[in-house]
Amino acid sequence: MTTHAQPSFAVHIPDAELEPEPLDPGQIVSGTPEVTGKVLWESADGKQLRGIWQITPGVVTDTEANELFVVVSGRATVAVEGGATLEIGPGDACVLREGDRTTWTVHETLRKAYHITL
Repeated sequence: MTTHAQPSFAVHIPDAELEPEPLDPGQIVSGTPEVTGKVLWESADGKQLRGIWQITPGVVTDTEANELFVVVSGRATVAVEGGATLEIGPGDACVLREGDRTTWTVHETLRKAYHITL
């Protein structure tokens, strides 16, 4: 994990090595999705994170943080409870609100770059 003191840097997102981030089994609706990720930067107070996240095909639920992300590869349908159903793929920017309850149906392994505010 990297903190606020790190100098400016660049990362080639498609090739970045990610680390396992096991899902809570209660989040898995179907399939055997696996999550990996890497925090590239974290604010000194721990309330902002920037990084890379990936999930393999399957269906999972989540309660979201305040997040902006851009899909680098893969495809998914994200259904927001009581809201929109988002079809996302490479090049799409997506904003999720803190507290959104979502169901992710991942059609192709999805990799995204994100900024989260906790």
